[in-house]
Amino acid sequence: MGRTYDTIDASIQTWLEKQPMFFVATAPNDPSGHVNVSPKGGAGVFRVLDEQTVAYVDLVGSGAETVAHLQENGRIVVMFCAFTGAPKIMRFHGTGRSIPEDAPEYARLLAGFTLDDAQRPLARGIVVVDVARISDSCGFGVPRMDMVSERDQLLRWSENKQEKDGPDWKARYMAANNTASIDGLPGYDADRELVAAEMATLSSEGKAL
Repeated sequence: MGRTYDTIDASIQTWLEKQPMFFVATAPNDPSGHVNVSPKGGAGVFRVLDEQTVAYVDLVGSGAETVAHLQENGRIVVMFCAFTGAPKIMRFHGTGRSIPEDAPEYARLLAGFTLDDAQRPLARGIVVVDVARISDSCGFGVPRMDMVSERDQLLRWSENKQEKDGPDWKARYMAANNTASIDGLPGYDADRELVAAEMATLSSEGKAL
């Protein structure tokens, strides 16, 4: 039988720290728009800020659905489930906001995450969620799975991008891929000159945005 909780207490926080990944779901206002669910993982990317607030580091990726939806309506649910030990699912419904790298509070918040030096350059923002509802459920349908290791593909990909495209590779990549959702909602802000430069590069290489 599922339960609801008033706060994220110490026992919940301890359980969260043991889970290697979580899922984030958002949706646009338009009922014909695309609902989005994103898996998130990586050591140190999630934090409990206080009894009603959680946050995670948004690493560079191929889209910007979550950020675009949050900017439109703020609705979000973060879900964790246990793949080892006792079965359990926890959901955190609330209102989220995205804090980009150039925001005054970004550096202070980022310093509180236990990211390693290789992860930090991959951060493109921080999502903070003011939690309105905390609940759990049985998780009996979630299979048992053992974690083998963290993946290193994202790190190796970023190193290759920097070697090929130079120190501004992340800004150029975000300009080409993270400025809008698949429904056309605004995502991350980007330098218009970088957008034009990246579009020209992709065009010359025969690639589509």
